[in-house]
Amino acid sequence: MIKLLIAGFAQVFLVTVQTYLISKVFYPGVFIIGFLISFVWSWNVKKVAFGTMSDRIAYSLGAAIGALVGLYISHKIFLLL
Repeated sequence: MIKLLIAGFAQVFLVTVQTYLISKVFYPGVFIIGFLISFVWSWNVKKVAFGTMSDRIAYSLGAAIGALVGLYISHKIFLLL
């Protein structure tokens, strides 16, 4: 169950970071993160699609946490630049 939470976290963390990078028009970061999103997604889709309801809840909880942490870290990094 913790693996699904981490999987959801990783994917949505990356999506949030990419969204922030898009808003800053940072092309290299958008490209790299875009690749990583697709790579993580290719592993996650099978785990969640054939999982139980508790698997889906764990994945979704990780995704929600990933969104918050992704926004926080992206914002802090750009404040330093």
